[in-house]
Order: sequence, then C-alpha cells, then structure tokens
Amino acid sequence: MGAEQLKGLLGAAVMALGLAASPLSADDWAGSGDDWGGDWEDESESRFPFRVGGFIEAAGGMHLYDNKAVDDRIGKNYNLGETRLRLDIDGDWQALGYSLKVDGVADGVDEELRAELREALVSFELGDRTDVRAGRQVLTWGTGDLLFINDLFPKDWQSFLIGRDEDYLKGPSDALRITRYGDEVTLDLVWTPVFNRDNYPDGDRLSYWGQTGGNEFGLTAEPISDNAREPGSFPGDGEVALRLATRQSGVEYALYGYRGFWPQPNDARKTLAGGKLEHPVLHVYGASLRRGMGPGLFNAEVGYYDSRDYDNAGFNAALTPNSEVRILMGYDWELVTNLNVGVQYYLEWTLDHDELEKAFQDMGMKEMAGEEYRQLLTTRLTYTQMRGDLMWSLFAFVSPSDDDFYLRPSVRYRVSDELTVSAGGNLFGGKEDYSFFGQFEKDSNVYLRARYRF
Repeated sequence: MGAEQLKGLLGAAVMALGLAASPLSADDWAGSGDDWGGDWEDESESRFPFRVGGFIEAAGGMHLYDNKAVDDRIGKNYNLGETRLRLDIDGDWQALGYSLKVDGVADGVDEELRAELREALVSFELGDRTDVRAGRQVLTWGTGDLLFINDLFPKDWQSFLIGRDEDYLKGPSDALRITRYGDEVTLDLVWTPVFNRDNYPDGDRLSYWGQTGGNEFGLTAEPISDNAREPGSFPGDGEVALRLATRQSGVEYALYGYRGFWPQPNDARKTLAGGKLEHPVLHVYGASLRRGMGPGLFNAEVGYYDSRDYDNAGFNAALTPNSEVRILMGYDWELVTNLNVGVQYYLEWTLDHDELEKAFQDMGMKEMAGEEYRQLLTTRLTYTQMRGDLMWSLFAFVSPSDDDFYLRPSVRYRVSDELTVSAGGNLFGGKEDYSFFGQFEKDSNVYLRARYRF
C-alpha cells in the first residue's frame, strides 16, 4: 500500500472515529436503522416529533493487480477510501408518513465531499386497501438472489463491485408507487416520470472491455457516460412497472410488466459507426413463483425482453440488444445447523443470434457475439457462529458458457449492537478479456469496512 493510499484510508478512519466519539450516542436518538431492519432499533422514546437514526462508516479497498487503465485515469491503485455519515429521519404528520435517508460522503478516491439522497418520500392511504408512496425510494421485486429478471429498477453495479455494503446495489428511483390490496390479488404499479439508469462501471474506478481508439478494442477506463445519450424528456421517457401477486395453497405467484429502456447503454461498438450510445426502448413481460419444497424454499422466474429498437439488418444487429428470454431457478435450505446454502441456475437466450453472429463476423469479431445460450450458476454459503455475531459468507457466480467467474467472499463481526466490522473481496477471472466477468479481472479487489450505528 502506497503512502497516498495509507493517507486516504487513515484519514477516513480518523474521521469516523472522531464522529463516533462526538456527543451523539445511541441514547440521544431513537434509531430507526437503515435497510438491515429492526434488529438494531432503539426502542427508547424520542424527544422529537420524528425518529432519527443512522450510522457512520469508514471503508477502504484496493486492487489486487496493477490496473494501468484505471491508474492512468485517476492516479490511484485503490478504488474505495471513504467515510460515510447516514441520517435516517422518519415520522408521521396527520395522515401523511414521511421518510428521509441521506448520506454525507468524504471520498478519498474522487477527493470530494458530497451528499447522496437515498430516500425522500411521503406515504399515505387511499381508503382501506390502497397505499401510496411518492418520491425518491428504493424499489425491488422478484425472486432472484443477486440476479434480476423482472426487477428493472436501477442498480448501482459500481458500488457492488468495489466493496460497498450490498444494500447499495439497489439504487433509488424518483417514482410514484401505488399498491392495491385485493381479497386474492395485490396490485403494484410504479411510475417513474423520467428514466433512472443503472450506475454501471464507467472507468473511474473499474476498467471494462470497450473501444480503446479507432477500431481497436481492449481494457479501457474511458468514461462511457460521456458518449451516452440518456432518455430525459417528460413524460415520454418515463418508466412504468407493474406486478400482480397472489398466494394460493402456500405458493406465491406473480406476473410482471415493464415499459421503459435498457438500464445500461447499448454496446460500445456503436461508436464504430459514428453513432451515439443510447438506452434502447425495452418492454419486459414475466412471471415468478416461490414455494416450500422439502427442507427449503424453491423459486422460479422467467422474463421475455422485447427489445423494441432492435434491427437485424446487417451491421445494425450488433448495435442494439437483441430480444431475449431469461429464466431463473433457485433453491435455498439449511444444510446443517447454522449453515445455509442457496443455489441458482440462470439462462439468457439471445433470440435472432444468427444475425448477431453474422454482423460480428463481418466486423472481424465473430467471437465477441457471445453464446446464444448464456448460462450462469450461483452458490451462496452462509455460516454463522457466536449466536449470529460472526458470519462467514461466499457468493460464487460461475458461467460455463462464458468460461468466467466472480467470487464474493466476506466475513462480518458484530462487536456490539452499535459496531460492526466487515471484510471481503471481489475476485474476477475468465478465459477471455471480453467476457462478462473476465473483463473485470484486473479490477479484483479486497475491502475493509467499520460501521457504527446510532
């Protein structure tokens, strides 16, 4: 670790310790906690007409390999060095509920102070069976574990891949959500007035496979977003998501619909034709079920991705994503006491693959068309000790079709009700640099986090 890294990480730790030692203690606030839930709540009465909680976190992480593309761009070989202060405020006023979650971040990588608004919403009831939530909020549905088919809400893949808490994978949406509870069926309708994209690897902390100049491709840290055009007009560039859910004889069923855009821009090869990267129009139709089976829980999910802007004429077939069918099956159970196992099988079937392969062949890059059937296997192992205070975890993604992998080992120790320490890694590898996980091999990293809750 270089002097600059050490300075940044120590600075983050000192800030966290200094804030933790300030007069703000768990007794001063009635903490509502963050997305982890109520295990940490302070049940004491608040002195205020609203509830306040949050945490202070210091986090640091570094690459395991020299990554020239990223080093040349940011001048650092670590991708995480920050102190984060979260404030959670929620309460009720007459018939309205409200919630605010905001992070203040001192970021040693970007060398900046910034505020991140994670949640700012109001909620109320319409009659006895309808709930409304309006504003910035984190939305999710579906049955997959770190795999998403019918959940098209924004994801923060950069945070996920560099070692921030897993909660930050799911990004916020500026949306209106209406939930109607029927006797048999629950209806969820989400309207996002203006498209919210994923936060994808963009070269500032993670390299990726893309255009390096002219007609050449390789690992690069050039910012994709500088050459991407995002849908931004109101109301034509909004998103609508729908879910119908029911439970019958112990089985959970759901139907889904989505009208919006691909959450990440189309392939960077479009720049070869002098075009602009875009988020093509996307419609998705899907279904899922979840039920008990034997000693565990079984889930299945399917989705048809209707890529509305796809054009299979010649070179155009390589510029816009093809329509796809995506399938997921999973099973989770307790293998022995305190050891939980979860396994999943995931399939992406690219339709009209022959035209896609021909387009790449004409460009001299047939191998980059990928497989018609992309397969992915995942395993999650979770082992707890010391009455749950110590947790070991391994999540593994392995693709037999792409011949690549992604491993997420981690350990978490709960020192006290307020203090938790976590460590782990994001380890990538693959036969080819252009495969989905193989492109991130040089981005493999380890991280350490300490979080104090109040």
